[in-house]
Amino acid sequence: MAHLRDILGRAPSLADTLALRLREEIASGRLRPGERLPTEHQMSETYGVSRPIVREAVGRLKHDGLVTTRQGAGAFVADPGAVSTFRLDIADFSDKEEMSAIVELLMAVEATATGHAAVRRSDAELAHIRAQLDAMQQAIDRGEPGVDEDMAFHRAIVEATGNPFFRDLSQFLDHRVRHFIRTARSNTARLGGLAQAVQHEHEAIYAAIEGQDAAAARAAAEEHLRNAATRLALYLKP
Repeated sequence: MAHLRDILGRAPSLADTLALRLREEIASGRLRPGERLPTEHQMSETYGVSRPIVREAVGRLKHDGLVTTRQGAGAFVADPGAVSTFRLDIADFSDKEEMSAIVELLMAVEATATGHAAVRRSDAELAHIRAQLDAMQQAIDRGEPGVDEDMAFHRAIVEATGNPFFRDLSQFLDHRVRHFIRTARSNTARLGGLAQAVQHEHEAIYAAIEGQDAAAARAAAEEHLRNAATRLALYLKP
């Protein structure tokens, strides 16, 4: 069997790839409900990855409700009837229809959260959002993509909603989708000279939050995501 390191190419994560492979094993019935997964050592040898990578991949399957663990016994395929967690499995980020649906979901969550943040934010939360905006500008000035600063900016906005469920859902989407999108977008911005255009979109979002204008905040967030989707499509072109 080919090692994952040999087939990943530009895949963002070994753990993501291994988790997808194990999901396929479960979906196909090769790993049946109640069946014990191979040990960390066995999977490390089979797939050519380290044991921490195996542990991370299994942890993701456990988070998705596909796997359960038993103290001292290992990991087992969960009973499908008992799975009640929400899953978002994206196999092909170059699929335009799938990405359009994902952006629509992100828009519904992030635009609404941004609108709530505009009317609920405290002065301290506004100052924190401003600090993340400034940190992005500093990254741009250094010639860096600023992906981490970008994510921190949007997290600060979600925190300002005061709604823990927005926070939890946003963290889930960050893990599954948004980090890839922002990395791709930032690469496009860096290579195409669009970094400052992206920053102008962030500034429009901040201005609406500062002015406590919920409608303008939602509109600015929606426009930002539409433009991000366009940049992602540009990045994915061969």
